[in-house]
Amino acid sequence: MDLNNFTIHELRDKLRKKEISSEELVNRYFKRIEKVEGKVESYITLTKEEALKKAKEVDEKLAKGEELGDLAGIPVAVKDNIVTEGVKTTCGSKMLENFVPPYDATVTKKLKDEDAIILGKTNLDEFAMGSSTENSAFKTTKNPWDLSRVPGGSSGGSAAAVVSDEAVYALGSSTGGSIRQPAAFCGIVGLKPTYGLVSRYGLVAFASSLDQIGPMTKDVEDCAIVLNNIAGYDKMDSTSVNREKVDYTKALKEGVKGLKIALPKEYFDDRIDSRVKDKIYDAVKVLEGLGAEVSEVSLPHSEYALSTYYIIAPAEASSNLARFDGVRYGYRTENYNSIDELFIKTRSEGFGEEVKRRIMVGTYCLSSGYYDAYYKRAQKVRTLIKKDFEDVFKKYDVIISPTTPTLPFKIGEKKEDPISMYLSDILTVSINLAGVPALSMPCGYIDGLPVGMQIIGKAFDESTILKTAYAYEQNSNYEKKTPEIK
Repeated sequence: MDLNNFTIHELRDKLRKKEISSEELVNRYFKRIEKVEGKVESYITLTKEEALKKAKEVDEKLAKGEELGDLAGIPVAVKDNIVTEGVKTTCGSKMLENFVPPYDATVTKKLKDEDAIILGKTNLDEFAMGSSTENSAFKTTKNPWDLSRVPGGSSGGSAAAVVSDEAVYALGSSTGGSIRQPAAFCGIVGLKPTYGLVSRYGLVAFASSLDQIGPMTKDVEDCAIVLNNIAGYDKMDSTSVNREKVDYTKALKEGVKGLKIALPKEYFDDRIDSRVKDKIYDAVKVLEGLGAEVSEVSLPHSEYALSTYYIIAPAEASSNLARFDGVRYGYRTENYNSIDELFIKTRSEGFGEEVKRRIMVGTYCLSSGYYDAYYKRAQKVRTLIKKDFEDVFKKYDVIISPTTPTLPFKIGEKKEDPISMYLSDILTVSINLAGVPALSMPCGYIDGLPVGMQIIGKAFDESTILKTAYAYEQNSNYEKKTPEIK
């Protein structure tokens, strides 16, 4: 049986009917990895032995007739900044090249408790700082649609693994768009949940007030299934919100009749490729045809979002990454004559260029004499950006926009121009600053490359985002494709 492109819900049903075994499924995925990984380079670490052992355990449970969850026996890839007990977690950095965590992140533990099969850890921009997965210390992941192009970042390895069928689904993390942007570039579904919905415990911190873990899947129903399993209160995370448990699959088929959709004019300006905008307008017409009501709105402080983000995120990064000093764990320089030299040489040798750049920017913004002018002012603007969303959501249910301003760009095209690279995130950073949820999903192709539509919702209203996405997915009229990796 050819198991290419099967979704979680399809494989779950086949496993329950005993049409396939988990061991067969896992072996098939490792065979696929063996075939294409040399070209795509999605993974940093593979865990074949542990995965097959777990698959056999799941098959034994199925043989006994035990009732298993939706993720049981199904292969997943985990971004390599989410800690995994006994398995290297490198963050794509020389600094943590040999770091083996003694515990699991909460989301990792939840996956294991549901008998999910972890195939390995995926490549990323170092410490999740980047938009192309070119900043990894180990390899550059390629976009399966065109191996000369980037898969997006920083969760590029996770996105590429899913679309190249090297995993059924994956976990990514988002600080300013690192789930949605690679999901758009790779033509899959990626959700950045509301801040506080999914535990950050065990996610190696980049910018703590912005980071969030989320699912990257082949379709919307899978996204809802994964969110069901990773969402929830966690006492180990002080920012985790204690809310009533929601089944996100229940709302999927409710339809969008009467749904009020807002199109922010600032997200459709001249910076956006006109062909990308046309694809979003076409998608919105589909939803309009299903009974949704569409209006143009304004998010007036959007123009300041990128500047605000690139003050707050580096500032928090400079604080969070101070722990990597060569003393406690991680990389340590071999030759030093004093404690100061140990710190300086360890950090100079262990961090890559982009991480150093952001540490220096962040330290400057937090330094005496500049804190008020930069960091404090950025936090005030962040409040205004958040209020813009709150004002729109008083009248509308969701906001729709392109996910990215352009199609996937060529490898190396923007690596030497940080500002150009940062502009890749102009449509996603506001959502992280505001803490609201947003999803990217494919809505067509241009020149054989996928285009992503972004659906933004009210805080903790992932159900409305998912039902909107599902309605479009089930009624979209573009021809769905899969990449041919040559």
